[in-house]
Amino acid sequence: MNTRPQVLVIDDDAVVGRSFDRVLTDKGYEVSTALSGEEALKTMDKAAFDVVFTDIKMPGMDGLEVTERIKARCPWTPVVVITGYGTTENEARASVLGVSGFVHKPLTPEIIESVTLKALDEAEKVERLPTETEASVPTVDEISTLRKTGKIAKNVGLFFASPFIALGYVIALPIVGFYMFAKLGYEAYQKKHLSS
Repeated sequence: MNTRPQVLVIDDDAVVGRSFDRVLTDKGYEVSTALSGEEALKTMDKAAFDVVFTDIKMPGMDGLEVTERIKARCPWTPVVVITGYGTTENEARASVLGVSGFVHKPLTPEIIESVTLKALDEAEKVERLPTETEASVPTVDEISTLRKTGKIAKNVGLFFASPFIALGYVIALPIVGFYMFAKLGYEAYQKKHLSS
């Protein structure tokens, strides 16, 4: 059983893949490379990866399309987009797809290592989140207590709100009365002038 974190680097420039391999292999990772999105998806059919890096500009399938397909297959796999052509539109689209990072070329060994660690750390946090079935279900006593607390809060709120409600009626009543009086007067005035 291989316990080394599995990294897939997708870039049509083989030098980028070799850079990742050189930096990460010494740090205990196993790095695989693919020169296109199509090749990467075939590779992912045969093996699972802990983190995927993809270039954004590639012939054929671009990095965002590759990301979309990876996320459709393995939504839990962190994907980091690498680019020398960073635009706010691409970054916004990548964010919507749920990428773990968006890194600009040129890449240094420090950037490669830190982004990989960050992506793996985020993936680990997601795995540790409790599922719905693991979430605690309140007991009958807890529900009863919550209901009582809700009723008390409601009554306290009404107690403090009642002077303002009364003040609203005191202010609104004369205005409504004046409006009704004016409306009745206007209707009587119209009737008188229409009949004559």
